[in-house]
Amino acid sequence: MFLSVFDMFKVGIGPSSSHTMGPMVAAARFLDLMRASPFHFHGLTASLHGSLAFTGVGHATDRATVLGLAGFAPDTYDAEKAETAFARIRDIKTVEVPGLPPLQFDPLKDLHFDFGPALPGHANGMILKATDAQGDVILQETYYSIGGGFVLTAGEMAEAGGKRSKARADVPFPFETAAEMLQMAHASGLSIAQMKRQNELRFRTGTEIDAGIARLWQVMNDCIDRGMKGTGILPGGLKVRRRAKGIHDALMAERGLNLTPPHTINDWMSLYAMAVNEENAAGGQVVTAPTNGAAGVVPAVIRYYLDHVPGASQAKVADFLLTAAAIGGLCKHNASISGAECGCQAEVGSAAAMGAAGLAAVLGGTPEQVENAAEIALEHHLGMTCDPVKGLVQVPCIERNGLGAIKAVSAASLSLRGDGQHLVSLDACIETMRQTGQDMHEKYKETSLGGLAVNVPNC
Repeated sequence: MFLSVFDMFKVGIGPSSSHTMGPMVAAARFLDLMRASPFHFHGLTASLHGSLAFTGVGHATDRATVLGLAGFAPDTYDAEKAETAFARIRDIKTVEVPGLPPLQFDPLKDLHFDFGPALPGHANGMILKATDAQGDVILQETYYSIGGGFVLTAGEMAEAGGKRSKARADVPFPFETAAEMLQMAHASGLSIAQMKRQNELRFRTGTEIDAGIARLWQVMNDCIDRGMKGTGILPGGLKVRRRAKGIHDALMAERGLNLTPPHTINDWMSLYAMAVNEENAAGGQVVTAPTNGAAGVVPAVIRYYLDHVPGASQAKVADFLLTAAAIGGLCKHNASISGAECGCQAEVGSAAAMGAAGLAAVLGGTPEQVENAAEIALEHHLGMTCDPVKGLVQVPCIERNGLGAIKAVSAASLSLRGDGQHLVSLDACIETMRQTGQDMHEKYKETSLGGLAVNVPNC
């Protein structure tokens, strides 16, 4: 099994990888399908189902779908051009993209929110249709946004046999479980990062890998810096104030004071994570890690390592991200990273496991200690629901990333105090997450129909 580090970590836009990036990617794929078709098209319609319908407005799913049909993509997104294009489509009720004729599309009439039962393949489903001059549907495809910006058609979902990963196995170390990962590490004498890099070399040169990882960290780090400077109220109607700048200013003012208590380090970790997730909530550029809703955890742990751990080395960031990607791949392949499928345990829980593993690795942990770190972090997120207030990736999501980062660092530290032997395996923990998500009531899985979403005023 192989999922690239560039699959797990993708440059995109907020506020959601499954609800914003995924629909945009799906729309782009549908345009390609239309370009390859012999039919002459006249119009478009789209319908959002399951969680995409229930929390779509708060996650800007409708806007992302429209912009995807207008040719925009998450990794090259230009906010100014997108705003202009979106306004034009609303005015002229037509989509104009290269390689296709002008297509009638009125976002208010041709984009539907279906609040009935979810589509059978996944909680995040959407159906895109192309019509002829008479309004008859002549091309149709169902897409599932399965978390982290990954998108599968209904056919691809069926072909995968229930697996969500579309993983490749033609690599030197095709581990599908943590147990296999540890066996291969023992047999080869390589670290998890080294095995992951050998797998990546099957598809890219070393120079391409290094450049790609460097860009990922640059985008992550820039996001932290922007978030620590941002001010004002986050969009969406909850009137949530951006807090990262105030926290950063206070922490900087306290630096060097003998009265600063040791636990203040937790505030730094929370700050870094919250800065990212405030940027995400504002629709800024982030890196899925493994999702947008959990995008703050991994960058926060890396920034903590670089800025606060004696002897930290920028050169080790690649090993951190390669190790984290290996753990994230196991979570995705054997359970889920989608809040709409398994709750927030699958998002922040997986992110914390990835962050803990990466930190343990760069602090010199053995593969067994790295696996233990991931297990500790994930175990203590089991059962966590996804209940965003008003469908926005703000409450409780922003603070939750901060606590996820703290748990990740604590898990790594605990694992390094031991020898890697422990009772609950990472595989058992991931399987428990899958079962728990399967049993979890739908209202607690990114529908905003339960939990905090119904017990906190939405205005």
